Amino acid sequence: MNIENAIVLVGCGKMGSAILEGWLGQGVSAKKLWILEPRPSDRLIELQNSGLHLNQPLPDIVDLCLLAVKPQYMKAALPQLRVLKDGSALYLSIAAGISLAALKAALGDVPVIRAMPNTPAAIAKGITALIGNNLVTKKEMDFAQSLLGSIGETVLLDSESQMDAVTALSGSGPAYVFYMIEALVAAGIKEGLPEELATRLATATLSGAGQLAVQSEKSAGQLRVDVTSPAGTTEAGLRELMDADTGLSPLMARVVRAAARRSSDLRDS
Repeated sequence: MNIENAIVLVGCGKMGSAILEGWLGQGVSAKKLWILEPRPSDRLIELQNSGLHLNQPLPDIVDLCLLAVKPQYMKAALPQLRVLKDGSALYLSIAAGISLAALKAALGDVPVIRAMPNTPAAIAKGITALIGNNLVTKKEMDFAQSLLGSIGETVLLDSESQMDAVTALSGSGPAYVFYMIEALVAAGIKEGLPEELATRLATATLSGAGQLAVQSEKSAGQLRVDVTSPAGTTEAGLRELMDADTGLSPLMARVVRAAARRSSDLRDS
């Protein structure tokens, strides 16, 4: 991955660290990376030996500035970037709920992209949705997608109004899957399985089914039908799971709606 000048990463928590490791894995030189992080990990301190710039004065010319701080810390972080307000840098924010308008008010008339990655980025299996303001060129968007492509797939949104739903679905979605694993484990234990075995079965089942859904040309609905024998065990379980009132579909609709509303509240606060 070719970085002509430098990348600034503001905030290097779990998601920032995942993105950083993705970049390094794609061949970005640590010497071209400037990290601003008040509580640096041992990994960041170690990377200084490879030339990474940790909490040092920012360079004169920057290709990209990634804002990876939590939303509540954004106002405190942005003043550190005043030296970059010369229009040379592309800004990329992964902070939930902070709109392009709010970023423009803080940064001025500069190209800004909002992105929503998710935690499977840590193993390069994430998916990131992006939307840019009217100053972002196609070349800049392609550049952002190439950088975020190191941690998984990327998709472009039609409008910023879709970001709340994206945050609720894919941004928060891994937590829903993890909780489903927990629920399956608990159900298995209740039916007499030891915890270790139930955990292994549940985790491998969700992982394998997810990979099958990704790799198959069939829809998720058809894959479900394929594994459901008439009057069999799967059908008996699905009868509960697909109940129109108490099943998974109405529950997930409420889950995603609640998360989307919270994303909207963060944006408006």
